[in-house]
Amino acid sequence: MFQIILASKSKVRKDILEKNNIACDVKPSNIDEDMVKESLLNEKASPEIISKNLAELKANKVSSNNHEKVVLGADSVIDLDGELISKPQDRKEALLILKKLNARAHHLISSVCISKNGSMIWNYTDKAKLKMKNFTDKELEDYLAKIPDSALYAYNVYQIEGEGRKLFSDIVGDEDTIMGLPIKKIKDYVECQINKQENKLLTFTLNFMCQITNIISIPFILLTFCATWTLF
Repeated sequence: MFQIILASKSKVRKDILEKNNIACDVKPSNIDEDMVKESLLNEKASPEIISKNLAELKANKVSSNNHEKVVLGADSVIDLDGELISKPQDRKEALLILKKLNARAHHLISSVCISKNGSMIWNYTDKAKLKMKNFTDKELEDYLAKIPDSALYAYNVYQIEGEGRKLFSDIVGDEDTIMGLPIKKIKDYVECQINKQENKLLTFTLNFMCQITNIISIPFILLTFCATWTLF
């Protein structure tokens, strides 16, 4: 099983990795995401760029303190016609977000970054488009009442594989991206690294066997030469 460090306290992401045979140690980066977002927004950065930067910052920070370890950072944001929407801090904010999304289409952007020794070595960003149905305020309040805190604060106000799917009339994109971790691309990267490691091991083994063969062959050649010389 491939081993990584997950620079996130998200139980959702940890579960996705482990279900796909990628073992992980959890070491949150604890960066100040709000400060980073504010700084990037002041520079007119797009939601996609903000998501990419946050994923990279998380991975780089944790990997700089974990020498030679592979670290995965991730971040997800909602892009509502250019407006950045992050995970809610409380239920009141969650309701306000749902009211903003109500009867409108938005993009959910998920970015992942793999770093080693404080530097990015691979990254990927994907987005999905979701169109929300038209609900009354009471219907949105009733929806929120069904969602436990653990799911509400982990899934950007909607749990796509559960009750959240009922909120949308149209979903275009990868469900894993909506859940915050485009696992198919991560698995492609992991499998590529495993193949490289296996090829290195095979090359080393073949070279070692060649060296052993050469070491064994030299005395044999000398012995054959001496035996031939004795006959003469």
